[in-house]
Amino acid sequence: MGAPPGVHGCAGRSGACASHHTTIADLASACDMVALAVPTDEDVLQIVSHDLLDGMRPGSVVVNHGTGVPRNAIRLVQLCADRGVDALDAPVSGGRPGAQARTLTVLVGGAEAVAQRCEPVRRSFATHVVHAGPAGAGQMAKLFNNALLMMNQAAIADVVDLGLRAGLDPGTLVEGLKLGSATSAALTLLNTMVTPDTVEHLSRVEALDMQLFEEAMTAAGVEAAEATARGLPGANRLPDLVRQLNR
Repeated sequence: MGAPPGVHGCAGRSGACASHHTTIADLASACDMVALAVPTDEDVLQIVSHDLLDGMRPGSVVVNHGTGVPRNAIRLVQLCADRGVDALDAPVSGGRPGAQARTLTVLVGGAEAVAQRCEPVRRSFATHVVHAGPAGAGQMAKLFNNALLMMNQAAIADVVDLGLRAGLDPGTLVEGLKLGSATSAALTLLNTMVTPDTVEHLSRVEALDMQLFEEAMTAAGVEAAEATARGLPGANRLPDLVRQLNR
């Protein structure tokens, strides 16, 4: 990844809330902690190996807030350790609304001492921070989070289909379920974060997350075909579910 014309960030040593740097390496040299939120593990590893580590000082920290697989989280730690830099996998849950409200949940994997060092920064944008275990544990926990969300979505799609056949209005049914003991994050996200404008993109992202879940389970020697078979339809049926709620 080539460096953009200008890179903006917070410089730990200077205390400035924002500063301009001409390269990623220059930005990295001014930071005690660099947090990344990019689409894939491959993006993270490329940015870190080609740009960030050229500038980061020993004792500084790379934090990956994206969703990936545990083996790549361990690879990131090893890559950074060669330069005396620490690394954490710290995927987040809460989506754009949670980021804007600074109420994200962060699932952290890595050395506890390093996680504690980064805690004040995370508390600036997260309500809940859970240290899940060593490197890779944060990613594993996030994949379980995503799998359960999709399994819940599949159950909602089943219930809405049954409700339609029983003569109920799906939108009214879902709004009622949100207020009762059946409520869940999967329900409350419908027509809030998951809307007709966003659902196609979110459905594709969820399907990719289920592939990551399957990859992580296989690498861990865990048979999870039944969970994958249940969760993937929750991702794939999401667009139809949202259309049913907005007829």
